Amino acid sequence: MPESPITPRNEDFATWYQDVVIQGDMAEPAEIVKGCMVIKPNGYAVWELLQRELDNRFKATNHQNAYFPLLIPQSFLRKEAEHVEGFSPELAVVTMAGGKELEEPYVIRPTSETIIGHFFAKWIHSWRDLPLLMNQWANIVRWELRTRMFLRTTEFLWQEGHTAHSSHAEAVEEVLRILDIYAEVAEDVMAMPVIKGVKTRAEKFAGALRSYSIEAMMQNGLALQGGTSHDLGQNFGKAFDVQFQSKEGQLEYVWQTSWGVSTRLIGGLIMTHSDDKGLVLPPRLAPTKTVLVPIYRKDQERSAVLEAAHRIAKDVGAKVDDRDGQSPGAKFFHWERRGVPVVLELGPRDLAAGKVVLKRRDTGVKEPVAQEDLAARLPEVLAGMQTALSYTAKQRLKANTVLANSLAEVESILRDASAERGGGRFVMAHLKDDPACDARLKEFKATVRNIPLVDEFDGPGRCIITGEMVDRRAVIAKAY
Repeated sequence: MPESPITPRNEDFATWYQDVVIQGDMAEPAEIVKGCMVIKPNGYAVWELLQRELDNRFKATNHQNAYFPLLIPQSFLRKEAEHVEGFSPELAVVTMAGGKELEEPYVIRPTSETIIGHFFAKWIHSWRDLPLLMNQWANIVRWELRTRMFLRTTEFLWQEGHTAHSSHAEAVEEVLRILDIYAEVAEDVMAMPVIKGVKTRAEKFAGALRSYSIEAMMQNGLALQGGTSHDLGQNFGKAFDVQFQSKEGQLEYVWQTSWGVSTRLIGGLIMTHSDDKGLVLPPRLAPTKTVLVPIYRKDQERSAVLEAAHRIAKDVGAKVDDRDGQSPGAKFFHWERRGVPVVLELGPRDLAAGKVVLKRRDTGVKEPVAQEDLAARLPEVLAGMQTALSYTAKQRLKANTVLANSLAEVESILRDASAERGGGRFVMAHLKDDPACDARLKEFKATVRNIPLVDEFDGPGRCIITGEMVDRRAVIAKAY
């Protein structure tokens, strides 16, 4: 039974995305559980590769993995007023267990600052215990009204880092170090360019002093927040009485950070690179980088082609698709939709000529390669594809980032982009960090994504709403 066609991006981007996820065998909706998804092996393998890239970097910067309970006493969230107010609409609460009503309800983990704060208070006593650098790989439940696979689901997978420090300066250094790690993985591994910046006060994490983010542009021009890193100050230290004795013998509250990325990155990966034929994966995150499809028509050709196919595949680390009952065309179609970066073809004529035909997923270009050269050529092609995907995404970001010097101009640019392209643009405008300014933008469904840490434009200017001077332009966009 043939797979259904993929909706073209320019007809319906949201449906195209859903089609690519399903036909790329990445995930499917879990209809029996509201707003949840099943991450299938192809999708989970991508998550494992992302985990490895991140986890290696965390451990190289002296963070240790731990695991904390899924169930959090409801009273814990109430200890930090802004935190509970920010998360209340999304909470799932357990009130019954073992057939009895609980004396105190438990909240299913929406994030772990509170319960980790409780244990930090038990573990930290002296400046010698600091810094305490921890990370947790876990699942999260947030009761979402509108869900979309990988981008926003009721349950999702993530990592959340939590650290405690003896000074604010050290905590801020940690926040920015992690932001750099997120940007490095996004750009070097995912081939997805991002803008690093600080969130506005209206958009910061509930309970933080300051939040920082990486923002990526999807093919339709909408923004996707790829990861966040938060300066929690002493808010949670005071709420959970996390104190330490300083070198001077004074009792002080710790300075904390938290930071995280989730399976939402996979959604960003898909929307950054995939096309109307299906999934496109950058080689560094492709679970299967190369597949060899043997081609033969006669039984007498079969054994020679298969023998050579397995020999060549072993030499270059490729997978052989030798399934019976599938035509070569069906096999090419199968791997194309699943985003395999390189597919090799080997038929009787190729065998006789001592060659293999190499096809790149992103360009569709075919290249005959001598069998003895394939082991050297294949890494070059994969590296070239990784570079090309990154370049294309960077050019898209550059071409669709524009300046605006008035609120009317911002609204006009975003309205026209929505009408012309069914999407958006990144609009750079001077804007005061004031919740009232954020609220004004939301009137036409835009948000301040962040204020870039590096000013690539024209420096200070007057806020397009208040007229007051601000240091640099902010990123304004419609977003997922």
